[in-house]
Amino acid sequence: MKVIATVGRLLATTLFCVSAIAFTWQSAFLSNTSAMAAPAVNLIAAADVGNQVQGKANEDARRAKGFIRDTADKVEQTARKNAKRVEQATDDNGSFIERKAKRDTARIHKRAEEDAARTQKAVDKTKNAVERTVDNIKDAFN
Repeated sequence: MKVIATVGRLLATTLFCVSAIAFTWQSAFLSNTSAMAAPAVNLIAAADVGNQVQGKANEDARRAKGFIRDTADKVEQTARKNAKRVEQATDDNGSFIERKAKRDTARIHKRAEEDAARTQKAVDKTKNAVERTVDNIKDAFN
């Protein structure tokens, strides 16, 4: 009895797998009949899609750079506000705390600029990598 059950399960599994393969194979050939009829049209469409991807990458890079610049400006603005508050709290007498606050403000400005430049450079590298990949894909279709 166990042997018959095992053979039955094996046959059912095999039939299921063959059906799945046949269904996948059939749908792969019938789903894109325009590719068989006019392959040049698909190549033109692929080039258009590639141009759209590159355009979107450029737009996203511009947005990211704007966001990075805004963030750096806000950090610098906050540092200036904090230095001014320390200055007001110490009655503008040139104390150690006031001098330290001014040094910290200068350091924060410098670091914010460096971080923004480094991040924007990384955004440019990523954008360039996307453009190279799209160009390589376009070349493969041509």
